[in-house]
Amino acid sequence: MSLPLGRRMAAEAVGTALLVAVVVGSGIQAERLSSDGGVALLANSLATVLGLGVLIALLGPVSGAHFNPVVSLAAWWQERGEPGRPALREVAVYAGAQIGGAVAGAALANAMFELPLVDWSAHTRFAGHLWLAEAVATAGLVLLVLGLTRTRRSHLSAPAVAAYIGAAYWFTSSTSFANPAVTIGRAFTDTYAGIAPASVGPFVAAQLVGGIVGVGLVAILFPAPQAAPGPVARPATAHPVAEPERSRS
Repeated sequence: MSLPLGRRMAAEAVGTALLVAVVVGSGIQAERLSSDGGVALLANSLATVLGLGVLIALLGPVSGAHFNPVVSLAAWWQERGEPGRPALREVAVYAGAQIGGAVAGAALANAMFELPLVDWSAHTRFAGHLWLAEAVATAGLVLLVLGLTRTRRSHLSAPAVAAYIGAAYWFTSSTSFANPAVTIGRAFTDTYAGIAPASVGPFVAAQLVGGIVGVGLVAILFPAPQAAPGPVARPATAHPVAEPERSRS
């Protein structure tokens, strides 16, 4: 039986909050300790990889460790027609918990570095190449998460997703937000990892497009669940002994 929705919602909120705190806090620390942009990005990406991997491993058995509305929606879509499929209402609850957690995480990071709890970002990220990068990053993330599920290798999610996000920090021009909740949360901090509120909408739209592309690629590459060793985590209705499903940035 799945765990209670309230417990899963709490795990998604806490996990997303801690993820954003890691992203924002490490960005502030990196910028304060180094004037070299490459060094700062390296520090920020390394902290994110380590933090994300730990959070997925810890909270995956509770909620699936999505921390990302696009991943939750894609996972719900993949389970269509299966017995016990989660209701779309649960996806909406997950998304609300993830967004709330992301905002709380940004405020927490601000507080830890003696900044205002809410400090709207002035970091404009408004350009076509950035939107393309977000679509690519999100498509790859959805392909990875659902592909691991389809091939019954969800036990690899923690290292695989963390590694992918770490790589995407460097190969995308947007530094791979790839997550609507995290994008919204990062608008609340005028620091290294922030994004101006006016830039949030196009980023989220690009991420949703990327999610659709990712689902399409899964349908092409992994048309049906594959038989293979290893436990499987249900995307939106975690089992007490399931391995972690996901995680994001």
